[in-house]
Amino acid sequence: MTLQQIYYAITISEQGSFNKASEVLYISQPSLTESVRELEKELGIIIFHRSGKGVTLTSDGTEFISYARELYHQYNIIREKYGEGGKQKKKFAVSTQHYSFAVKSFVELVRKISTDEYEFAIREVRTQKVIDDVSNLKSEVGVLYLSEFNMPLLTKLMRTNKLEFHELVTCDAYVYLWKGHPLAKKKSIRFDELTDYPSLSFEQGGNGSMYFDEEILSNNHYPRTIKATDRASMLNLMVGLNGYTLCSGIICEELNGSDYTAVPYEPDEEHPGSRMRIGYITKKNIRLSRAGSLYIEELKKYLGV
Repeated sequence: MTLQQIYYAITISEQGSFNKASEVLYISQPSLTESVRELEKELGIIIFHRSGKGVTLTSDGTEFISYARELYHQYNIIREKYGEGGKQKKKFAVSTQHYSFAVKSFVELVRKISTDEYEFAIREVRTQKVIDDVSNLKSEVGVLYLSEFNMPLLTKLMRTNKLEFHELVTCDAYVYLWKGHPLAKKKSIRFDELTDYPSLSFEQGGNGSMYFDEEILSNNHYPRTIKATDRASMLNLMVGLNGYTLCSGIICEELNGSDYTAVPYEPDEEHPGSRMRIGYITKKNIRLSRAGSLYIEELKKYLGV
């Protein structure tokens, strides 16, 4: 088994077909197929299910690719520290809940490192996908939050997937809405003042999805709710329907525009407040790459920690 074979297998799993992977790797498809067959024979497992629509990972293949990504990541760290790295681009990816500050920090990172050196990716995805991406090292860093409500489940998932949570900042709840909203100029907003307006949240899907919600106080009962899948739709719904969402109060006008504001949420006995522990997750015992370390620096700089 060689590092080249490992890299080939990882690339095929990411591209979903031998044909696409051969184009990315600049090798012939027969050579790629033969290399993978030799790897499977040596390991004594079948890594890929092959079909006319492409390839999917077998159960053994899924486990193998997880270890392969971990091994190849460590190899890249060594190459980055002690060698020139050749012509092959290094990869750095972030998976995050829908946080504009995470995107802004990513922008600052890319400005500091040449895209000739790195192949970058940032993914705004569902909470479960953030955990999955970092678990299998599809992304080196994940950005999410913990609260009293979601912490038991998310902590268990992170422990199962050998992930570590690194807290960056703790925030009280804010109501995020557009500046033309009837409540936008209030000094604070109570829960009962929100009942006439739709609560906006990012769609998570699956059983127990409320524990994966990106919005704080997701266990409250909201008479009117609308789900969105991206930040642009969320912002349009705020303007078009006077919708609102509950968040950390950390907003980036450079990316979201200056038409929105965050007003402190005022808890009461029936609807108490909660705090968001915003941070990043990494795989245990995995050293961050130079890009990963710089990205964390940019997050801390933006959040003032």
